[in-house]
Amino acid sequence: MGRMYDLLFRLVLRRIPAELAHRFAFALIRLAAGPAAAGGLWAALRGQRDPVLRTRVLGIDFPGPLGLAAGFDKDAEGARALARLGFDFVEVGTVTALPQPGNPQPRLFRLPDDRALVNRMGFNNSGAEVVGWRLRRLRATDGEPLVIGVNIGKSKVATADQAIDDYVRSTTILGPSADYLVVNVSSPNTPGLRDLQQVEVLEPLLTAVREALERAVPGRRVPLLVKITTDLADEDIDAVADMAVRLGLDGVVATNTTTSRAGLTTPAATLAEIGAGGVSGRPLAASALAVVRRLRARMGPSMTIVSVGGIETAQDAYQRIRAGASLVQAYTGFIYGGARWPTRINRELAALLRADGFSSIADAVGADARG
Repeated sequence: MGRMYDLLFRLVLRRIPAELAHRFAFALIRLAAGPAAAGGLWAALRGQRDPVLRTRVLGIDFPGPLGLAAGFDKDAEGARALARLGFDFVEVGTVTALPQPGNPQPRLFRLPDDRALVNRMGFNNSGAEVVGWRLRRLRATDGEPLVIGVNIGKSKVATADQAIDDYVRSTTILGPSADYLVVNVSSPNTPGLRDLQQVEVLEPLLTAVREALERAVPGRRVPLLVKITTDLADEDIDAVADMAVRLGLDGVVATNTTTSRAGLTTPAATLAEIGAGGVSGRPLAASALAVVRRLRARMGPSMTIVSVGGIETAQDAYQRIRAGASLVQAYTGFIYGGARWPTRINRELAALLRADGFSSIADAVGADARG
């Protein structure tokens, strides 16, 4: 089935509009890997995960460090199927308190020369109530271990004064079904959202979300992380890092898409025709790695960093881990890599760890920062 998907991607999906291709491919993944009867088949195709990849992060046992970033499964429709492809965890969303259609189409574009995507989706999703129902149903009916993170964002209709209440509503609905929760304040496609990255605004927001989590999930600490963009200035990254430590956050997800078009191979005329949106994929690799290094140096060895942006190869993932990331996520690399991509990355990552004499992921985290 993986080979069929890869062939379909090369011959068909690349030739049709990107968002339509995504929907078609995701439907195929859910059809092929979603039903319970498919579990054994996909487990056999995937093979046993190398035990060197197992890791405990955020108080959660992960079969490996490779997750699917938010943006692929916005509505929690296929987390089980995606895990069967080889992802060690799946972050659903971004979910908003209220359902919303997102921005007008077309809003997703490929930059194949750069191994990148441009999106201005605008948090299109079914809303917290629907996603919460799907997650509760999945938890109640699926006995297979599955780590699910939930990424929440601000509803477009919520004003700046209403932002905290909007995030708190999503938290209250989704927190009980989440293994961890990510507050997304870094998408470039919701007006005013990135203003929430300013620490004086972000601190009361995260404080309110943590309090809402404690009320919604008594007796279990749901790890709380914040997702930032690579477009922040160094001093702003430092300010977020200091705030994360001060508030006792569980971690930082770094980074979201970038609005920069610097260094792209795609012709300027094509970029102008595409217009606004965030770039993901290979062009983010260097800046995302730099943010991991800066966060690790600023926050010390104990704070969790989840690195995302420009991870295409096992070497990319390994480099982020050695720089200080405990977990890594991908989206665009998976789009271009095909259905067997997560299994291949995990297999090659295990080989890199063993070649350097590491007996676990945890041993390699921050190895470069330690000298």
